[in-house]
Amino acid sequence: MPSTIRDIKEYTGLSLATISKYLNGGNVLPENRVKIEKAIEELHYQVNELARGLVTNKTKTVGILVFSISSPFSGMILHHVGAALRKKGYGMLIVDSCDDEEIEKKNVKYLISKKVDGIIVLPVASKGNFLKPVTNAGIPVVLLDRALADVQYDCVRIDNRKSTYNAMQELIQRNHKKIAVIASEREYTGRERFNGFMEAMRDAGLEVPMDYQVRGTHSITSGYNGMKKLLTLKDRPTAVFMSNYEITLGAMLAISESGYKSPDDFSLLGFDDQLFFHVMQPQMYMVEQPMQAMGEKAVELLLHRIETESQEGPMEIALGTTLHKGNSIKTL
Repeated sequence: MPSTIRDIKEYTGLSLATISKYLNGGNVLPENRVKIEKAIEELHYQVNELARGLVTNKTKTVGILVFSISSPFSGMILHHVGAALRKKGYGMLIVDSCDDEEIEKKNVKYLISKKVDGIIVLPVASKGNFLKPVTNAGIPVVLLDRALADVQYDCVRIDNRKSTYNAMQELIQRNHKKIAVIASEREYTGRERFNGFMEAMRDAGLEVPMDYQVRGTHSITSGYNGMKKLLTLKDRPTAVFMSNYEITLGAMLAISESGYKSPDDFSLLGFDDQLFFHVMQPQMYMVEQPMQAMGEKAVELLLHRIETESQEGPMEIALGTTLHKGNSIKTL
């Protein structure tokens, strides 16, 4: 039979009020804290989070609203977010929006019904109307990876435009002038990276023909079809920038299937460094995001809002990136 708070009382000799205060996050004398923690360990006491939630109005649970769990990027981010939450004694409830804005709206209502203390959002939508019920419920929100265009929430992301601009110098300084781009046009990160690409080309005095501007979705299929399109051009580019992991993978599959090689036929620059790209040839030049730091910062910011009930204005944290160098780019 599970041990109870009364068993802890008998073990420690302390009052139920002192033990309850400790279990609900209150401050107790150091010597009493030691006694209670020893009793919890010896008696294998399990805190009833549901019961504690009724007292404290806190469930020690954070909702994670993610655009697609199938994305390798999402999986890695969730790993780091989960680790950071566990260190702070919180659990997480993950809901998958399946890249569908209607599902995303339903997921928001579901998380509210589960009384989560806060929500970390990797959004599908580009505008924030879907989060109005969360705001109305007084639940803190932190956006992760993707910002929203029309509303201000706490946000942890990278500087997508600057990161792309800086990475493009690798191609430009190695004398590439005919550079194409395959990018998603649906979500914030894809648009920002496309803008960073165009800005780098413009500042270098290089034109980008419309045939070199391939816009699609955040998917392997989009990368595959986009590269196939570029391969059919009479005046093919010498280099291609691909705006995320899925697009990069799809583009490389198209090149391999068509019998071309990188960097002999095309120099390639991708985004989102993943283990897969370290074990294949050519090893890709990839913009690497600090995913662990992003996850940890998002948790830190959200718990600050939850535990202090802070009402200060929205904070935006933009982290830097690094360029993982491989052998997928040649000098012309």
